[in-house]
Amino acid sequence: MPFKNKTVIITGASRGIGKAIGLKLAKAGANIVIASKSVEENPKLGGTIFSAAQEMEQAGGKALAVQCDIRFEDQIQNVIDKTIKKFGGIDILINNASAINLATTELIEPKRFDLMYDINVRGTFMMSRACIPHLKKGINAHILNLSPPINMDMKWFAKHLAYTISKYNMSMIALGLAAELKSFNIASNALWPRTTIATAAINNLLGGATLMNMSRTTDIIADAAWFILSKPSLECTGNTFIDEAVLAAEGITDLSKYAVVPGAKLYNDLFI
Repeated sequence: MPFKNKTVIITGASRGIGKAIGLKLAKAGANIVIASKSVEENPKLGGTIFSAAQEMEQAGGKALAVQCDIRFEDQIQNVIDKTIKKFGGIDILINNASAINLATTELIEPKRFDLMYDINVRGTFMMSRACIPHLKKGINAHILNLSPPINMDMKWFAKHLAYTISKYNMSMIALGLAAELKSFNIASNALWPRTTIATAAINNLLGGATLMNMSRTTDIIADAAWFILSKPSLECTGNTFIDEAVLAAEGITDLSKYAVVPGAKLYNDLFI
């Protein structure tokens, strides 16, 4: 059981991909720290840090719910302090929290740009920074950012430059930390889906029911993350993984079980 009693901090884990990864690891006996903003349920989004924590414990793990907006260092430090107090260390950090806005440069408001940059880039960097001293003491320590391969095809810049550079920055952080932290036996990688994933963002912001029905469930990302985080940290670092490729390397090529609608045509995610 590679995750038994391992302590995992997951940002944005009250719902969606973050929660799915947490549940997968909780079933293996991991300690899951849900570092998210939601303390009251929004009907359009569903879930809070408390409901997610309850699900983690029902799955077989231990959980700690800590309200956190990763734009603020004091809230990040509060997560770290409470994690160390309850579980004694940190073995894995999953930088999942992210903001999306697909407006063009002319149309994106400064506050929307700042929100994306402060969460996706600065928040990811500062959360990683705060965890590093503890990851150095961790067992098979890993950092995993939910961000894409850096694809310089201009079509990814032409329509939503602000979002693109924010997500590519997350991947650059993953690659940079891989180089910086290798001597400390800390792995750092990025993971991204080939197809859209059925999340609240897809349902509420990007495509509604139509795109949801052309998507895969969050389970495919959770399964891919499981395999990445199971690898020896010295051997698996500095990668920008695609979920399908991770599963294929494990001999899993029939992905039909992940489709929201069995047999439906799937929609490629951004940057793929």
